Amino acid sequence: MRNSFNEQLEQLNVELIKMGALCEEAISAATKALLERDLQLGERARVLEQEIDHKERDIETQCMKLLLRQQPVAGDLRAVSAALRMISDMERIGDQASDIAEIARDMEESRLSRTVPMAEMARAAIRMVTDSVDAFVRGDLALAHDVLREDDQVDQLFLQVREELIALIAAGENGSVCLDLLMVAKYFERIGDHAVNIAEWVEYSLTGAHKSVE
Repeated sequence: MRNSFNEQLEQLNVELIKMGALCEEAISAATKALLERDLQLGERARVLEQEIDHKERDIETQCMKLLLRQQPVAGDLRAVSAALRMISDMERIGDQASDIAEIARDMEESRLSRTVPMAEMARAAIRMVTDSVDAFVRGDLALAHDVLREDDQVDQLFLQVREELIALIAAGENGSVCLDLLMVAKYFERIGDHAVNIAEWVEYSLTGAHKSVE
């Protein structure tokens, strides 16, 4: 029975990696849709959001089977519980990537998306998502802590984007486009926050400590 549980837990890790990869691709597609005005990439981000939703339901079912059919010890129970929390955050990441793609679709043509550090913010957010999922699969507490520190960079980039957009509006640039870009930056910041949540659940799975459950 223990060997069966370990095999199923390993399969859970594989599915989490796949879901994380879908999130990364969705963010990347939405960002390129914004920067390159590629409507097909925007549609791809929205399709990926639906795939992420399906993956969440599949993993949720897998987790419930592990809890109901097996007899997990404390560490295993924390790992499965953390996975259930993580997929909720990844589902929200997919939603926000789709929201970025929708803004890109409707936004007026503008060079401003390439003027402010939007691509840099997207790369930082994708790296946080990748590292947080990898930290869980590898059982790497240090990497989870790295994600918490990486969030500071995303927050600083958001403040930079906001200040630059305010200056652009004051200089007479298109206010509507600037507000759309500010909303996109806010979505990237939220994606970073969800990656932080995942990293915190990694810490819980490894140590049993989590600020929301202490």
